[in-house]
Amino acid sequence: MEILKIYDNPARPQWADLTRRCTRQEGEIAEQVAGILAQVREGGDEALRRIVRRIEGRTPEAFEIPADIRRKAAEAVSDDLKKALAAAKANIEAFHRAQLPQEVRIETMPGVRCMQRAVPIRRVGLYVPGGQAPLFSTVLMLAVPARVAGCGEVILCTPASREGAVAPEILYAADLCGVDRIFAVGGAQAVAAMAYGTESIPRVDKIFGPGNRYVTRAKQLVAGDTVAVDLPAGPSEVLVLLDDDASPAFAAADLLSQAEHGGDSQAMLVCASETFARRVQLAVEEQLQRLGRGAVIREALRTSRIVVLGDREERIAFADAYAPEHLIVAMHDPWEAAGRIAAGSVFVGPWSPESAGDYASGTNHTLPTGGWARACSGVNTDAFLRKITYQELTREGLGRLAPTIVAMAEAEGLGAHAAAVRIRMKGGVL
Repeated sequence: MEILKIYDNPARPQWADLTRRCTRQEGEIAEQVAGILAQVREGGDEALRRIVRRIEGRTPEAFEIPADIRRKAAEAVSDDLKKALAAAKANIEAFHRAQLPQEVRIETMPGVRCMQRAVPIRRVGLYVPGGQAPLFSTVLMLAVPARVAGCGEVILCTPASREGAVAPEILYAADLCGVDRIFAVGGAQAVAAMAYGTESIPRVDKIFGPGNRYVTRAKQLVAGDTVAVDLPAGPSEVLVLLDDDASPAFAAADLLSQAEHGGDSQAMLVCASETFARRVQLAVEEQLQRLGRGAVIREALRTSRIVVLGDREERIAFADAYAPEHLIVAMHDPWEAAGRIAAGSVFVGPWSPESAGDYASGTNHTLPTGGWARACSGVNTDAFLRKITYQELTREGLGRLAPTIVAMAEAEGLGAHAAAVRIRMKGGVL
């Protein structure tokens, strides 16, 4: 199958097919995930061990990573990486601390005072992918805003190797960011454990983190059942939106960097001419020869595509119809174009690779996929907070508001609502 197939000026009726994500075996995945969730919910740790044995190929005696193993992880992490993690953490913390909301306090009318306060979620669960590429950067993206928000307890689940080991970089990053407990379990079974709780793994109030189609489906199912989740985050995707005077080499690198996440990732290029599209194809093949993970990248690129649309307005409209997780805009007047497109995170101009947001610029890389950018935000500090409203009325304030409340309550046929006001205004009698 041709990788990065080119579609030359497709008509609008074709756009629905061209913006469709990979949906291979979705029905089968949903059935498998539902079974895993039910087993963990009913069977706790013992069911979790059976699932881990079947899926991950190991039989854990315990799921939690002990403190001594966490401490030793630092010895296996190079000084250069430690410096890089510290620099990335500082940028992520600065950006997310700036997002902390102010308390809202207003007197809507004399004697009627209303407030809104943001309070942290008590216990949050972070999912960090760890399959072929342990994503220790995701630890920073989730744990830093959780701590900035002031969450009371932060737990983390991540897959282990067949020997039961978790990548030392993940353990080091977790300690750097103040994660309380770490559990070596991945996939849909990890989501189930955090959603329902087991003898070993505590039930959380909200689950965060990206993952493959199994993890994403598990989050969607538990969200309708017992626990809050952040957003549908995975599989990964990027749309690169260009003019013909952009760099084909840069475009190819951006497509490849997203495709290497996994075989179910999707990389889209929207450009102005077939000539430019062919130049990008050649650059992709050339750069691919020098990269690892070639088989994974090629699998992803088989369900990726290049869309040629000669008209600038059509290119912008197509990008908006796709609503990508990551949007790279390297065209004339990029800010104007970016402001008209639904996306999870936007990278403006030729010197803003998606890699910057994935690691260290300060923005978050846990973002809505599958078109959910039309309605969902990426993970931010606000996602770790609850907003509570308060109101305090004086007797005079209630007196001023009473006619409005009573009229509205009676019009809705809710006499007890009206009576709760009248009894106060009449000194305890109706």
